[in-house]
Amino acid sequence: MFKQEQLDKISAKKKGWEEKLEATKKKRPERKEEFETHSAIKVDTVYTPLDVADMDYERDLGLPGEYPYTRGVQPNMYRGRLWTMRQYAGFGTAEETNERFRYLLNQGQTGLSCAFDLPTQIGYDSDHPLAQGEVGKVGVAIDSLQDMETLFDQIPLGKVSTSMTINAPAGILLAMYIAVAEKQGVERSKLNGTIQNDMIKEYIARGTYILPPEPSMRLVTNILEFCSKEVPSWNSISISGYHIREAGCTAAQEIAFTLADGIAYVDAAIKAGLDVDKFAPRLSFFFNSHLNFLEEVAKFRAARRLWAKIMKERFGAKNPRSWTLRFHTQTAGVSLQAQQPMVNIIRTAFEAMSAVLGGTQSLHTNSYDEALALPSDESVLIALRTQQVIGYETGVCDTVDPLAGSYYVESLTNGVEAQAQDYIDKIDALGGATKAIDFMQKEIHNAAYKYQVEIDTQKRIVVGLNKFQMEEEKLEGLLKVDLSVGDNQVKKLKKLRAERDNAKVESILAALREAAQGDANLMPIFIDAVKAYATLGEICGVLRDVFGEYQQQIVF
Repeated sequence: MFKQEQLDKISAKKKGWEEKLEATKKKRPERKEEFETHSAIKVDTVYTPLDVADMDYERDLGLPGEYPYTRGVQPNMYRGRLWTMRQYAGFGTAEETNERFRYLLNQGQTGLSCAFDLPTQIGYDSDHPLAQGEVGKVGVAIDSLQDMETLFDQIPLGKVSTSMTINAPAGILLAMYIAVAEKQGVERSKLNGTIQNDMIKEYIARGTYILPPEPSMRLVTNILEFCSKEVPSWNSISISGYHIREAGCTAAQEIAFTLADGIAYVDAAIKAGLDVDKFAPRLSFFFNSHLNFLEEVAKFRAARRLWAKIMKERFGAKNPRSWTLRFHTQTAGVSLQAQQPMVNIIRTAFEAMSAVLGGTQSLHTNSYDEALALPSDESVLIALRTQQVIGYETGVCDTVDPLAGSYYVESLTNGVEAQAQDYIDKIDALGGATKAIDFMQKEIHNAAYKYQVEIDTQKRIVVGLNKFQMEEEKLEGLLKVDLSVGDNQVKKLKKLRAERDNAKVESILAALREAAQGDANLMPIFIDAVKAYATLGEICGVLRDVFGEYQQQIVF
């Protein structure tokens, strides 16, 4: 982009400037010995064309909506339509969560995002002994189609986009959603939304797995195949770096491990006989937005460019839509502090701005009280208003990729991409993501330990936690889940089992067992099972019997 003569002049001038800088630093020492991003990329005092001398505009940037999509996946991005404001919600009973959903929609939210409780996430009904004390606590309890019908009561599924954060039993929850839609008179082909369906990251960082990797990958590809034919507007997987980042990894590790997981899913789908250009356009991603503001912007830009190259060059995808990395972002839960919780509003606003400047397609902003409890109506409204202020008042959405061309941002984008590519190469050498789980866990553990040491030694300042502490009054109005939720769910299950056609349920579960032992796509049977009001736990019980359960290896 720059002539060599220009670069030589800048280089000579910078040498003279550096001498002045050293003299200044002797009089006015810098705040710390070295400056670096969360990914340990060194941050220089100033950036010039010398730092992006090798950048080729067409190769590395291009125009928005064009390969390599560094500048965004749509030509006009937010000038056409703002990102989907999709606040994550789910707690207690289906009735309570339905009330929160409708409240958020009435306040201007433009898409739903559903959190499920821990028993639902690991495939147990609310009356299972392991579910005791956990029903409805970290999300909504869903035991059967009956609960799903209540969850989406008075919500038109043909008009609303829904994201469901569910992995091990993803196919079963998707089957319930399809069944509810059809009861509303909405054809499955008209449904719009996302199912997370990302099992590899569960083994790496999150832990809500049921089956071993091989049968889990089968279920993932079953959903990819089924949705490509039956639910074409549905995002059949949301390949998630969010939970990997929450476990403690760096920004560069987040995109590296996430894209490595994506490579594994594409490989598995192709091996299952699917045409890459049939399913790849509906792949989506889910990222964290943390507090190193400009590195986060660079991370999103680097991720788009990397994925475009992977899909075009590695997998030979021909459809430009297969090259685009579309993603949802959630602000960093681990950045929220119990001390001085109102300061979390500021943290979340900056994280949300990073996601917007990075070109996200949808966004969840965390609530200020989430380090203490599930978000209250007041706190979730402020979180939503944060997005609306960014979208409608700040002006950052009026042009596409406004930070493009910044010497620092472009240099940082290159640096994050280079680190991520190095990790992807290492994972490839180990045999791919499913074979490199231990490696990724170790890298995450090391990064998390380094980060915590920096906080403990005050190398990294966290306002209110290790500096600027103050006496505080107890925060009032926190949301508490009623412990009677579990008892009520157990009563509903008992009534359901007494009233349904149990012979039909047993027949379908037997058919499921036989199909699981073969190689059939299980999604149609899941739909039949949930329509007969077989419970989540009963369906997952059959899968456990056939495939066994995954046992986590301890990695130090």
